[in-house]
Amino acid sequence: MKVLGIIPARYASTRFPGKPLAQILGKSMLQRVYEQAKKSKSLSEVIIATDDERILLHASGFGAKAVMTKENHPSGTDRCYEALLKTSEKYDYVINIQGDEPFIDPTQINTLAKLCDGNTELATLIIKCDNYEVLFDEGEVKVILNKNNEAICFSRSVIPFIKGVDKKIWHQHFNYFRHVGMYAYRTDVLEKITKLSPSALEKAESLEQLRWLENGYKIKCAQTLFDSHCIDIPEDIEKVIKLMGIKFD
Repeated sequence: MKVLGIIPARYASTRFPGKPLAQILGKSMLQRVYEQAKKSKSLSEVIIATDDERILLHASGFGAKAVMTKENHPSGTDRCYEALLKTSEKYDYVINIQGDEPFIDPTQINTLAKLCDGNTELATLIIKCDNYEVLFDEGEVKVILNKNNEAICFSRSVIPFIKGVDKKIWHQHFNYFRHVGMYAYRTDVLEKITKLSPSALEKAESLEQLRWLENGYKIKCAQTLFDSHCIDIPEDIEKVIKLMGIKFD
């Protein structure tokens, strides 16, 4: 299977304007994500999809391939599809690599790419969650699976609810998983899901993957053991560096 890695990189951000250009230990966040993605042997190519000339210029400065996309895309998925249309090559799958996770491990991409077998429509990563604070953090999206490791539902709430058990020990009674926000799309499915209207569940939870589930698409899930972290605000940079305990050259 021929797999294209796309890193959506918007300049505008309510909480962190210009986030892709933020410096992290001597390199921009975007450069760190790109260099980590390039280490994956599962990707045929890696490109950056942006809406801003400053990011485009910066990407070309460190040797990355980048394309300009529309400014008003509602999601990274839509930006990925436009970027796909601007490539001259044909690909079987696209992997949407989060541009705000500078410590992403290439093995995470490889794990997701293994699901790109031609039959899988959509795929994503999950990680086991056995920490009370993380489990009840509404910023962390939880997922439950069927016996085929396909997502049944995603929620910011803790699912399932365990009746008659103290919430602080729920994780001792059920294998909870949280979502790791990287997606693989079969290219024909990517075209179709960008044409779907927002769904009721999606609007309620502000999670676009619920739109896909409501419309009957299957999302295959693979478990990763590597816990990467996203950067939402400037203060997260130092916090995540310390949390990961990683030193870059």
